[in-house]
Amino acid sequence: MKITFLGTGTSTGVPEIGCQCEVCKSPDKRDKRLRSSLLIETEGKNILIDCGPDFRWQMIKNKVSYLDAVLITHEHYDHIGGLDDLRPFSRDRNLDVFAEKNVLEAIQAKMPYIFHTEWKPALPHFSLHRVDLTPFEAVDVPVIPIRVMHGPLPILGFRIGDMAYLTDIKELPEEEFDKLKGVEILIIEALRKSKHPTHETLHEALKNIEKIAPKYAYLTHMSHQIGLHAVTEKELPPSVFLAWDGLSIG
Repeated sequence: MKITFLGTGTSTGVPEIGCQCEVCKSPDKRDKRLRSSLLIETEGKNILIDCGPDFRWQMIKNKVSYLDAVLITHEHYDHIGGLDDLRPFSRDRNLDVFAEKNVLEAIQAKMPYIFHTEWKPALPHFSLHRVDLTPFEAVDVPVIPIRVMHGPLPILGFRIGDMAYLTDIKELPEEEFDKLKGVEILIIEALRKSKHPTHETLHEALKNIEKIAPKYAYLTHMSHQIGLHAVTEKELPPSVFLAWDGLSIG
């Protein structure tokens, strides 16, 4: 399995518009964060997790020319705002999109021009697949959904093989930890160092990492308030790393 971090930033990205902090002005490429998204290459398939507003540039920058399926964690704009740019991947076929019922309904409501017209080459074409907490297959690749609480909003994380991806997390229900046993690579949100009502802090992420005990952990969905990459990473325990846009592992 090969994993590529297409984006590791929060909803405003880094640099944030109008901000003059040291992180937003940093020349270090690891401090430039597009909205969070992940590409998984496994069993000859390319699976995308989340499709935010930076999707077009993420595909061009990483030279991705084919997608087999898209998994969506939840319906917030920074996770689905790039769905229209899936057109080049679905000109002559329906692209499989997997999400919970409320997320599929949100996609249909935001993009009615896709679903209420005849087939047109200029539109993206999706096959929508409703999922819940039951394990499923995305283009023959087994996926285990994981319930994550994004504040009061229930959303999904995903486990594929020995990798698990948990973004926009504030709380992980106790019963979900069993699904993460034996994970070797854990990708988990760490928004910033100070408290937030709907997102996990760096300290909270480290507590979950300690409990899950993966071989390696990578932090994602970070704001400029996480601090400079070069500084904050030195504060982390061994085997825990700040992810950065374009990082590939595996």
